[in-house]
Amino acid sequence: MFDIQTQLFEGRDIRFGPIDHEKDPQVESKWTHDSDFMRLYDIEPARPLSPAMVKKKYEKLEKEIEESKNLFYFAIRAREDDRLIGKAIISRIEWSNGNGWIELGIGSADDRRKGYGAQALQMLLRFAFAELNLYRVTARVQEYNQAAIALLKKFGFSEEVRRRQALERDDRRWDLLVFGLLKDEWVKQPQA
Repeated sequence: MFDIQTQLFEGRDIRFGPIDHEKDPQVESKWTHDSDFMRLYDIEPARPLSPAMVKKKYEKLEKEIEESKNLFYFAIRAREDDRLIGKAIISRIEWSNGNGWIELGIGSADDRRKGYGAQALQMLLRFAFAELNLYRVTARVQEYNQAAIALLKKFGFSEEVRRRQALERDDRRWDLLVFGLLKDEWVKQPQA
């Protein structure tokens, strides 16, 4: 299961932290100019944002967090230099049912394939199940995002829904997949 001594917000190479309104908009703005990242992270049309637009997005997000009480947003930072490398989110929490949706993204291509996503997902699941006491989490992923599908399966997620041809990218239709993980399934997995 999990040990009470295990750090909630610290991993081997990363840590979860709050938004830094001075530094983070510059970094995330660069991510929005990377169509590969945007198409892997979101199903909305890719749109480049200026640092000022990202800052406004952060302000709106923090207001929503405060008002809704069903959204948790973490900036993923590299422990070695505290730089922003991604974001991890638990949203649309249904407290009475113990359900929530998760999102995870590592922004720069230079930071991908280094294990940061796996560490972030492990920390996010520990927070969802051990701290928030959720019973199930759900993740949405595009059929073409094979790295995300492999990561979810590695952590025991099961494909629950396949929305056939729900996305159009580059004159092609793609399936949108919905994966789920139950707390009972998470508890049975070895925890690092």
